[in-house]
Amino acid sequence: QVQLVESGGGLVQAGGSLRLSCVASGRTFSSVAMGWFRQAPEKEREFVAAISRSFGDSTYYAPSAKGRFTISRDNAKNAVYLQMNSLKPEDTAVYYCAADVYTGDYGWESSYWGQGTQVTVSS
Repeated sequence: QVQLVESGGGLVQAGGSLRLSCVASGRTFSSVAMGWFRQAPEKEREFVAAISRSFGDSTYYAPSAKGRFTISRDNAKNAVYLQMNSLKPEDTAVYYCAADVYTGDYGWESSYWGQGTQVTVSS
């Protein structure tokens, strides 16, 4: 059974940093793109970042994340990470790990999802 388990969320003051981790089990995801999405209260789930398996592990970021967040992966550990710096209250959301992410007719999609980890940024 495929499982994605996130960790590293918590409460942080504005301007602070958090590092989210996601470890996958059930299959190896070294050959597929990985990513992160988030969902704020009463809002739709939105794309945050992705990392591909193209040369140099190309990365992709939502405008809200670019310059502040960094996505990385460790294929030996079947894991993906999201380093979040300069956090803002509007970053408050449940963050979801995603495996086999891709772009389709409706934007970013994913084949597998984690259960999410809460990130709360206080002002």
